[in-house]
Formats: sequence, structure tokens, C-alpha cells
Amino acid sequence: MAPRALWSCFGTKGRDGSNNDTSMVDESEEDDKEGPVLIEMFTSQGCATSPMADLVLSRLGRGDFQLGIPVVLLAFHVDYWDYIGWKDPFGSSQWTVRQKGYVESLGLDTIFTPQVVVQGKSQCLGNDDNALIGAITSAPRFPAPSFQATFNRPTSNSMEVSLTGALRNKVDNDGADVMVALYETGLVTDCPRGENKGRVLSNDYVVRKLENLCTVKDHPAKKTLSGTIHFPLWSGFKSCKCGLAIFVQTSSHQILGSQSFHLPDDI
Repeated sequence: MAPRALWSCFGTKGRDGSNNDTSMVDESEEDDKEGPVLIEMFTSQGCATSPMADLVLSRLGRGDFQLGIPVVLLAFHVDYWDYIGWKDPFGSSQWTVRQKGYVESLGLDTIFTPQVVVQGKSQCLGNDDNALIGAITSAPRFPAPSFQATFNRPTSNSMEVSLTGALRNKVDNDGADVMVALYETGLVTDCPRGENKGRVLSNDYVVRKLENLCTVKDHPAKKTLSGTIHFPLWSGFKSCKCGLAIFVQTSSHQILGSQSFHLPDDI
């Protein structure tokens, strides 16, 4: 078994939450100088306390907590709990590596689930509603990027996304990555083994793919960027259940802006 000092699965309790999910970019959003807050949940179907945190994330997306702050939500399912009886079907070592990057940048002693990282700058237990609300309300905010997307299906098992827009926040000489996540909501899994044995697990905003659109340095806020991402698709892909999140992240893991939108139903 992996040492608990390194791989930790925490539970706590809390009650209130946050605001709505993602939103289509429109003129009013583009004029807003305080764009969304990026919320990254590191979770696992193999962790007994993660389902409560997954519910908190879903409630944030429904707007249950009415904070008045737009959020972009992403759930990264890690793979380090797969050894205890249930292999998370959405788990990936890529997301474990991403979480380890935050452990280092935030000066933490351990990696654990469920963990929420807010704007790349603060973290808390994913099922501690009050701590999460505090992190959201105190997070630095930046203008949302103004990307517009066009979609194409070159094959039945792939999707091409072309993006054009401005970052709306200056990037200095240290540089930043423009990342594009393809996520899926409304996932339901029967869990016959592991710590959640016998439970029906619901997951939203599950990151299925994450790609780097480009890396920029000394980039003016209003300068237009364009690029194309090619996503391989999974069995059972339905565009009506999926969305895109775009975020700008520095080498020190700070988020400089984010936006998201649902995929068209006819893709």
C-alpha cells in the first residue's frame, strides 16, 4: 500500500458553497474586468470522501451558493487510489502529475483527495464548503479571455477546435501557457468495489482531455491569438454533455484568466 503520508484521502464537513458554472461568452462578459475564478478539483472514485466533494462541485455549477462570482469548474480524477479495489474510469496519471505540481508550488507536505485549487494560488479540502467559499471570494480575478470557437469532426472519433481571441491580460517575459480542457458532465458510475463499494457515483466537469493551445511571452492583453486543437474522442462521446474551458497559466501556476462554454449539440 502507498504510504498515507504521501497519498492521503481526507474528509471533512461543511455547508455552503458558491456560484454558477461556466457561461457562454457574450458582450457583457467580455466587458467584465473581473472574470471567472478557476476551480480545480482533484478527486477519485477510489476515495471514500471524494463523493461529498464531487457534490459540492456540482452544486457550484448549479449556482446553489449564490456568491455572485462566476466560476470555471474542472474535475481532475487522479489515479493513485486505483490500487485499493476500484480503478477510477476517469483517472489519469497526467492529472496526478498536475496535482503534484500544485503540491510543490503551494509548499504542501502531501498529496491528497479531495483537494480544490483556486486560481492556482490557494487550496483547501474539496468537501469543506466554508473554506472553499472563502477561497473563491478572496481569489484574485482577471478579465476573461475573449476566445471564439469553431468546431469540426474530421472523423467519427476526433474533434477539431479552432480558437481565435485575445487573452485580455498582459503576459510578461516569464511567459504563460494557454490551456484548453475538454470536460464532460452528467456521468454516473456504479461502483462495485473499493472504498465506495455499492454506491452510485455522480461526476460533473470531468476533464477528459487537456491540451496546450500555445505558449506566449511578452504578449499584450489585446493582441489576437489563433490556434487549433485536435481532440481524440472516447466511446460514448456526446457533445451535449461536454464543454470547453480555456485558461492562462504561468510557470508559477498562477491563473491569469479563464473562460468556458458548452459544445454545440450538433457536433
